[in-house]
Amino acid sequence: MSIGDRSQHEIDHGRLLAEEDTERIWGWGTPAGRLRAERRAEMIAGGAGLGPHIHALEIGCGTGLFTEMFARTGARITAIDISPSLLAKAAARNLPHENVRFLEKRFEDCDVDGPFDAVIGSSVLHHLDIDQALPKILELLKNGGVFSFAEPNMLNPQVFIERKFRQFFPYVSRDETAFVRGSFQKSLYQTGFRHIEITPFDWLHPAVPEFLIPLVSMTGRLLEKTPLIRDFSGSLYIKAVRP
Repeated sequence: MSIGDRSQHEIDHGRLLAEEDTERIWGWGTPAGRLRAERRAEMIAGGAGLGPHIHALEIGCGTGLFTEMFARTGARITAIDISPSLLAKAAARNLPHENVRFLEKRFEDCDVDGPFDAVIGSSVLHHLDIDQALPKILELLKNGGVFSFAEPNMLNPQVFIERKFRQFFPYVSRDETAFVRGSFQKSLYQTGFRHIEITPFDWLHPAVPEFLIPLVSMTGRLLEKTPLIRDFSGSLYIKAVRP
């Protein structure tokens, strides 16, 4: 079966990322980056209610960095990615097979594995055709199932510049985008999701020196609570429920 151009672009991009230090490219490899990753994993897992007896689908698991953190909850994780190159790095983590299953699969082809208690992911929805992805996720969830994701915020200046001038940022794939809170909330509601919560967060840049992390983290938490300014945070935490 042939795949679309968008899917092939992501496979090619994944191969390029896998040839380098992928976590460093994505910003998760520095001391500040590791703290950012842990925090967003906690938000995604906590919002989804991950724990024993929960079966979650992780979309776009990449190298398995977040899969490993999600698996600590005791949840059963079916983790999919379209990139065989990135999945090879995920498999090298040797996560427990009773909890984690990695599948090389397009998101569009994962209907046979549901329904799920939760569908989760970190920085992946902006790689997909969102008008197709949201109804698909709704279909994959059980009634009462939870949608729990962290995604880039288009209102953040760095995120906007990277998408506007992507030719200067090789880690940004040719089709990826980012989201604005208000319009994305509307899309979720129109798809059929309810109990929608979208929270701007993340002011800790991966390049922050280790000695400045406490100060920047504290300042960032204050900015996340400040009206108007919080809308320019680096990321959006998105939670919704299939009724």
